Amino acid sequence: MKYVYPAIFTREDNVIYVNFPDIENCFTDGHDLSQALENAQDVLSLTLCGIEDDGIAIPQPTAIESIVVNDNQFVNFIQADTVDYRRFYRACSVRKSLTIPTWLNQKAEQSGINFSQLLQEALKKQLNV
Repeated sequence: MKYVYPAIFTREDNVIYVNFPDIENCFTDGHDLSQALENAQDVLSLTLCGIEDDGIAIPQPTAIESIVVNDNQFVNFIQADTVDYRRFYRACSVRKSLTIPTWLNQKAEQSGINFSQLLQEALKKQLNV
């Protein structure tokens, strides 16, 4: 899923702190704006993956114009794609056993079918990912 949430960036000393007012316990920081933006996208994606995995309702993002900030703060939108995040960070493979008829196995092997690749493609098609 793709999400966009406002984040509050706070400059203090040599650090930029980032928090998401709509997502509980979702915060990070960075030594410069580039690092803070990258870390914000990472923590938002990670947190939303956890919320999805727990089956909890995803909170609605607050309208950016309704967020009040101090002089050392600004608000910026951060985008998260949990499908891409999972694909990138959880790309390790797992072994699955399956049972098919012998005759089908022989025909598939004779045709040079890669069972793992075929199953992955079929699952992605079935799940629309």
